[in-house]
Amino acid sequence: MRVCVVGCGAVGSLFAANLAQLDDVEVWAYDLAQDQVDAINANGLRLSGAGEVVGHLRATSDAAELPACDLGIVATKAMHTEPAIAATAHAFADGAVASVQNGIGNEEVLAAHVGRVIRGTTFPAGRILGPGHVQWDVKGDTTIGPFEPSPASAEEIERLAEACTRAGLPTEAVEDARGPQWRKVIFNAATNPVGALTGLTHGRVCEDPALRALVSGLVDEGKAVAGAQGIVLDADPEELIDHAARPDVAYDHKASMLQDVEARRQTEIDYLNGGIARFGREHSVPTPLNDAILALVKGLERSWA
Repeated sequence: MRVCVVGCGAVGSLFAANLAQLDDVEVWAYDLAQDQVDAINANGLRLSGAGEVVGHLRATSDAAELPACDLGIVATKAMHTEPAIAATAHAFADGAVASVQNGIGNEEVLAAHVGRVIRGTTFPAGRILGPGHVQWDVKGDTTIGPFEPSPASAEEIERLAEACTRAGLPTEAVEDARGPQWRKVIFNAATNPVGALTGLTHGRVCEDPALRALVSGLVDEGKAVAGAQGIVLDADPEELIDHAARPDVAYDHKASMLQDVEARRQTEIDYLNGGIARFGREHSVPTPLNDAILALVKGLERSWA
């Protein structure tokens, strides 16, 4: 089986390096960061922290070099989904593509370019320490299922789940992946921007009573929007938030949005709180807290210009 990981940032690297441990999986990675590509090809892709792994795979910044792939895993930032899949779609002409990205709307973008799409949600997290080296901060589960308008086959979804699980990334194939996806969207929209705006890690946000109350308010709005769409969450985001705040889980983890703010990069706010607010308007569910957080983070981004 040949798998291509599109976007070899922190999360994409976790999938690429671990899958490369399997003898029956050939892994390719596509990324525009040439220093990352060169380091991977020269020395392999190293993970350290929660797991010590060196994956040997083929990386390229030239999409034309990609061979035909059975499965794709798109792990770019949400705002980069369109150009990434437009460049690489030819490699998946006879394959299926999974999103393991943050936010809402990525699968719709993928479906405009490829025929069979997998809806995915993943919780492992990390950060790039340098070219070819990723700090693995948080272990966690992944859930995948068909994207209803353009579904991959059950066999393809099972194959990907089985390979990821054997590689050390526990992955469950389900019939309806919307519940897990919205659970994580709500989790991220409630915690990531609060950390980004305050500079606090996940655990420090949660131990501040006023900030924790804000997080709960954002969660409540997200639950209401999901419920209006008939989506049944597979677990309570509040429980996930408290679990992640434990010292042995993600107390000291800087959310990806905080990492983006510190580097003055565009954030995924439009696909998290912006997505919840958009669906809220469509279903007549008020989302004043998500609207406020969206405005604050967008204002912060504008200040860098």
